[in-house]
Amino acid sequence: MIDIPCVIFAGGKSSRMGEDKSLLPFSSFKTLTEFQLSRLSKIFKNVYISTKEKNKFEFKAAFIEDIESNNTFAPTAGFVSVFAELKDEKIFVLSVDAPFIGESEIRRLLQNDNDFFDATIAQTPFGIQPLCGIYHRSLENEFTQMLSNGHHKLGHLLKKSKTNYVTFPDDKAFLNLNHPHEYKEALTLI
Repeated sequence: MIDIPCVIFAGGKSSRMGEDKSLLPFSSFKTLTEFQLSRLSKIFKNVYISTKEKNKFEFKAAFIEDIESNNTFAPTAGFVSVFAELKDEKIFVLSVDAPFIGESEIRRLLQNDNDFFDATIAQTPFGIQPLCGIYHRSLENEFTQMLSNGHHKLGHLLKKSKTNYVTFPDDKAFLNLNHPHEYKEALTLI
């Protein structure tokens, strides 16, 4: 099993979906979040769920609630809270709405990461996948500044940091469930 902690980011606004996608049923699970927790717990020793409010979930897990952040739904508050809670030098992060990223993609990212980088991030023909990769504690202060300044664009942070982009030529595994039609498509693929 993989030693570095895995953090599932499940605190987004889900505005394009029209409802909280982290609570949508998926496969045989009551929620997409439970599905992700179950499968990632078979790969990582420790899996955490970053969320704005843990009480919305009806299952037990290691939750890390966002610090108060003026109702922002950007992952910045999640990163600040995760680095405050965990003492590890790096974390693997995955968005709750990316249910097809598997162990082979995860291990490839880990194999391409080293201590020289601030982050190692997946990239597909569609673009970078900022919520699929490894973030190092070297970015902790940057996240704190971003949160206090109200700047939440992960892509901007990654461009100005020592980021290693790992290219995946096929983006099928990186299907994000942002819209209702993508959720329906994912249900047919599972």
